[in-house]
Amino acid sequence: MTRFLSVALQADEPAFRNGLRQLESANGNTSTDIRFSTEIMHETQNKLRELGLDPLDTTAAELYHALQERVASDDAQLTKHLRTQAALHISAEADVVAGMIRAIKELPDSRRCFALKSNVLRSLLKRQPPKKAMKRLGYRSLNSFLKHEAPALALAAAWLCEGEAWQTHFLGSYKNLRSRDFETRGIALIEPTSKHWRDLADSVVKEHRHNILSFKELGVIVFLPLSVDQIPAGAVTASLTLALHDLNEIRACSTFLKLNQVKPEFGSIVRDIAVGEPRLSSKLLDQPLSWNLIQRYYSRLKDNFKEAVFEPYVQLEDMDWYGVEKALAAIDPDLKFWDRTAYLGLLDAGKQPVSMNIVDAALNCCNQLPFERRVVHYFQRSLWHELLLRYLKHEPIEQAVLSQLQPILAEEQVAA
Repeated sequence: MTRFLSVALQADEPAFRNGLRQLESANGNTSTDIRFSTEIMHETQNKLRELGLDPLDTTAAELYHALQERVASDDAQLTKHLRTQAALHISAEADVVAGMIRAIKELPDSRRCFALKSNVLRSLLKRQPPKKAMKRLGYRSLNSFLKHEAPALALAAAWLCEGEAWQTHFLGSYKNLRSRDFETRGIALIEPTSKHWRDLADSVVKEHRHNILSFKELGVIVFLPLSVDQIPAGAVTASLTLALHDLNEIRACSTFLKLNQVKPEFGSIVRDIAVGEPRLSSKLLDQPLSWNLIQRYYSRLKDNFKEAVFEPYVQLEDMDWYGVEKALAAIDPDLKFWDRTAYLGLLDAGKQPVSMNIVDAALNCCNQLPFERRVVHYFQRSLWHELLLRYLKHEPIEQAVLSQLQPILAEEQVAA
């Protein structure tokens, strides 16, 4: 048992310790947790050296500030790279957001998903007109609004302009959806650029400090345009890495919806994953098992995919997951420092860790968060998933998960 994992994850004790003991017992007591913690320590020390820091004499605060400097420097390089590529391949007037979209589209990965049909979304919006969004974008009638704005952009505007009551009611309409309302198509990356959209984006980015909207059930990521004076250090990296993260979320939700497409409560499942993460009732370490974890597992260990369990609804090619750091390095090789840092971190005197995850680091940088208010969410999520992946690699644990999954899939095949 290692203290690092418990503290870094801010886990509930003694439940976490007891859960690890059970996994170790089922796994043949191979000390997976200790091996993993040792690996993290060694890789973190290597990254400290790359930053020019002493692995034996660096405090958490010193690492945090070094990471902020590194993000700011790399962000300037990335911004220049994206603008150059946009100018070369799109137009001289293309902005950094257009460069992001082009860079993502050039990645050699699958971007197909199981998503709500545009005409179905348009019908839902007709039943619940987003009047505040229509007014904000300069439309007097619903027909004109839906004629000139793509349905996904209409929903994005509604999400930005309408209140929580409208959102809750709209999500409630998802309960009546069926699998026939969905189709397989490419994930859409959209940047609205009209004057009204730019005005809306200016106020949203200023208030909420982000420009990415992701709709998993639609298979759409909306990139709000950024004004030059709205791009603090780290903002481009934060936006790009969040979009890359959302791509994986869309892939995982797509697979989960395919898996559940014949369930009578399919519409309720769509509603739930629109605002949360798909999960199985199976548990590891006393927590529901994230479907994203299953997606990552079979993407990494393709030879372990069980056709008899998942087909005909889900095939191996559906189990796609592309690491954010790997994708970032593919877009700009000068950012390879961040490769394999997703679950690396340093403890702050036994308290909250300092994250070396690029998403956390970029968010800390662009929001100018002091050391005491730093965010570590993406580090903790990656650490949790990687820990469980180490245990899923072992036959007894994998079989325990599959044994709970098979009755669900068998029920669906009978229903089909």
